Amino acid sequence: METKIELKFLAKIFSKIPEMETNRLMFRAIKKSDAQDIFEYSSNPKTSQFLLWTPHENLEYTKKFIDIILSKYKSGDYNDWAIILKENKKMIGTCGFTRIDEYNSVAEIGYVINPKYWGYGFATEACKIVLKFAFEVLKVNRVEAKFIFGNDASLKVMNKIGMKFEGYQRESMYVKGRYRTIGTASILKREYILLDKYN
Repeated sequence: METKIELKFLAKIFSKIPEMETNRLMFRAIKKSDAQDIFEYSSNPKTSQFLLWTPHENLEYTKKFIDIILSKYKSGDYNDWAIILKENKKMIGTCGFTRIDEYNSVAEIGYVINPKYWGYGFATEACKIVLKFAFEVLKVNRVEAKFIFGNDASLKVMNKIGMKFEGYQRESMYVKGRYRTIGTASILKREYILLDKYN
């Protein structure tokens, strides 16, 4: 019988977020020194066009945002990694879990990439290792991702990591002053095992 994820287990993991790496990227906790890199992409309207938040107005706002993240890390209540380019140590975005449902054994992946680095496969590379973490460390049964209708680039990333598109919920979220249609894609543990076996 499968065991459900325990909150204490999650808090222990994410209070000292583990470092990971891929061929081109490193993953670590967000730091205060990342402020300028985060502001670079968070102040760009292109970055948040299909996200729930609005662009950062100034660097001070970004610094306060980082302070909130650091306090959440301490309690194990923040589940995002900073994405770092190995070649120059620049932070180009974040990837992690926007939601972890311990009772139903479901994790939801989310990511943000600096628009200057779109089109190089970094989102796919980041999501793959976070997906691996979800199934092999957290031991979840299902990983899903959601996106606002029109964000075809995100759906392509989801397809590349083995997720299956499940459909749209019409105008199911009120985002930035209007109702938006939300798409969902997912992958199950048994599908991931088969995918990993043949890759």
